Amino acid sequence: MDSSVSENLEFVLRSTDWKDRKSMAGRIDEVLEMVGLTSKAHKMPWQLSGGEQQRVAIARAILNEPEVILADEPTGNLDSETAAGIMNLLCRINRESGTAVIMVTHNTQFLRQYPGRVFLCKDNSCSEIIDNQDIEIDL
Repeated sequence: MDSSVSENLEFVLRSTDWKDRKSMAGRIDEVLEMVGLTSKAHKMPWQLSGGEQQRVAIARAILNEPEVILADEPTGNLDSETAAGIMNLLCRINRESGTAVIMVTHNTQFLRQYPGRVFLCKDNSCSEIIDNQDIEIDL
C-alpha cells in the first residue's frame, strides 16, 4: 500500500465502520501517541526503521481496542534494544488497557525478563510452564 502511516491507520478505521473523520483523526493521534510515533504520522512505511514499522503494526492492532492481541514473533527481526522497547510497549498495553497479549516467540530470554503465563509447545503437545525463572528449555 502506498499510503502514509496515518492513511494506513485511517484505512483500518474506515474498514471497521468508523464514519466520523474527527473521531478517526482523534483515535489515530491517540494510538500513535501510545506507541511513540506522533511525529511519524506523515511518513511512508519505507521511511521508518524496523522498530518503528513494528510499532505502527501494534498501533494498527490496538485501534479498535481489542480484548486480545496475537503477536507472532513481534521482535523477531529487531535488535535487542528495539526488541526490549516493543516488549515494554506490549506489557504497557496489557497493564493499562487490560488487553491480553498472546505472543509466540523462540526467544527464551523473554521468559525471565517478561514474566507471565508461559506455555511450551513442542512435539505436538502444549503444556504450561509453572516456574519460568529457573527454566532451561531445549528447543
